[in-house]
Amino acid sequence: MRKSVLAVALASVSFVGTAYAADMKIGVSIPAADHGWTAGVVYHANRIAEKLEAAYPDLDVIVKTSPDPASQANALQDLEIQGIDALVILPTNPDPLVNAIKEVKNKGTFVALVDRAPSNNDLSVRDLYVAGNNFALGEVAGDYIEGRTPDAKVVVIRGMPIPIDQERQDGFDAGIAGSGIEVLDRQFGNWNRDDAFKVMQDFLTKYEHIDVVWCQDDDMSVGVLQAIEQSQRTDIQYVIGGAGSKDMIKRVMDGDAMIPVDVLYPPAMIGTAMEMTAAALFANVPTAGVYTIDATLVTPENAADYYFPDSPF
Repeated sequence: MRKSVLAVALASVSFVGTAYAADMKIGVSIPAADHGWTAGVVYHANRIAEKLEAAYPDLDVIVKTSPDPASQANALQDLEIQGIDALVILPTNPDPLVNAIKEVKNKGTFVALVDRAPSNNDLSVRDLYVAGNNFALGEVAGDYIEGRTPDAKVVVIRGMPIPIDQERQDGFDAGIAGSGIEVLDRQFGNWNRDDAFKVMQDFLTKYEHIDVVWCQDDDMSVGVLQAIEQSQRTDIQYVIGGAGSKDMIKRVMDGDAMIPVDVLYPPAMIGTAMEMTAAALFANVPTAGVYTIDATLVTPENAADYYFPDSPF
């Protein structure tokens, strides 16, 4: 589905960009690159901005990064002042930004929300919602562990207490339901490799035997692997992360026993939202609604399809 939708969008780019003249502005508001996945978001946002401006001569794409909700609310006000026709936003944290996003949308601006929706799933904040499948990200990991090591003792490193973290955790619990898997502990690693390193150190001290580690993010997997290596423990069979970082995909490609698989949650989804928004503005392509990207299990057989060595993540 993704290929067919984007094929329409990109076909409209080449056609409309030369056939119609329209001065348009798309504002893109995203988190600052505070860890690997958001660095990937920034990379793909700027990459697609250049691509769209080249395809649409009368389009200006303004990309703004923000470290926290307050800064992002200010960024939205600045984009409003610049007269944007559409907003593509990946919120740092959606709930504190609901009113700021509504203020933009209530002026008739097309709004594409990416990745993070308000906890009450308020549909009035967006026209389009583009996201990975958070529930499936957890479920795919749980299914893999259940199939490979059905009696494993597992520790879980969660992200942070926001809705997408709970969706991933719910999916994981569904994936291992009915199995003999024992979840020893669950702690937040804040999607940060240093925090995950400390959490994993605590787990290694607390539990004499661990079979598998599931983390919600590939950045955290880096910290987990460092802690395991330093401990010289040999009981941990493997680690499963998520997102599809180039380093973890390369490990899968190379047959690394500690990273046998990964679960895809691509930061390039920001580019998908930008392309669909441009198609909505310039070609009247129907894009309203929800567009969900699959949580693909990356294995040695398909890893090369998801390896982008030039990306920062």
